[in-house]
Amino acid sequence: MSTGLDLDAVDFDKGGGLVTVVAIDEVDGAVLMVAHADREALDRTVETGEMHYRSRTRGPWHKGATSGNTQAVVALALDCDSDCVLAVVHARGPACHDGTRSCFTDPEAAAGVLGRLDALIGSRAESGDDASYVRRLLSDRNLRLKKLGEEAAELAVAAADDDLTRVQEEAADLLFHVMVAVRAAGGSLDGVLAVLVDREAPR
Repeated sequence: MSTGLDLDAVDFDKGGGLVTVVAIDEVDGAVLMVAHADREALDRTVETGEMHYRSRTRGPWHKGATSGNTQAVVALALDCDSDCVLAVVHARGPACHDGTRSCFTDPEAAAGVLGRLDALIGSRAESGDDASYVRRLLSDRNLRLKKLGEEAAELAVAAADDDLTRVQEEAADLLFHVMVAVRAAGGSLDGVLAVLVDREAPR
């Protein structure tokens, strides 16, 4: 498979034969896990299209060979020092041995700003604070639709004026209201990103 990674460019010597591999989710970019790989593991990764690693204690291992929670490779990229590989993966199940999606204890932090915003909208939706702006939007369909239209119009005007600062600010406002609208319909950020990933796939 083509991964975009030149294995001959990877500096295995710097780490005593190993490089660090950071695996992130293809949909939202959440950090799933950090492990190590040697040349053999990366060769197997490229050959099979699934992530292979090397543990300092237990040697080579194929992610998910026992649990079924494999990681299909979407892309591999090398960092500027040639000793760390970013693996964009399609995760078939949790990455962590304890059954969680990510090995990191704060999944919202690992998910990035949009993931944190989506989580905040979800928490406000479940809270009993009726004074919350998110709750008002979720409970009032007409207000929700009105704000969507207003924010889209304001973005269009800013774009027509070629006002970069306002374009960015209005785009952020619109993104927020779009995410609230998605939540009101029973969806989430992950669902929207999954559609984008599907559209990105070659036809």
